[in-house]
Amino acid sequence: MVIVGIVALCVVLAVLAFLVPRLSHGPERGTQRALGLGSRAGGKAPGPLGRLFSKPFRSSSKAVGRSGSAGRRTRGRLPF
Repeated sequence: MVIVGIVALCVVLAVLAFLVPRLSHGPERGTQRALGLGSRAGGKAPGPLGRLFSKPFRSSSKAVGRSGSAGRRTRGRLPF
């Protein structure tokens, strides 16, 4: 269920970044901030468990960043 939510969020951010690139930075930063909190909280677990618990949040944060930048990059490549 969480994976579906992250995928939906990435799609929404990519569309938002394509349609209104300047306004897409705020939601992207807010999402990455929330995922960063989860990553830091998961990283406080002892030993290898900390890396294991924080990894999904880190990879989700990367995906959110990539989808936003891909939408803005695609918008910038349009001829008009």
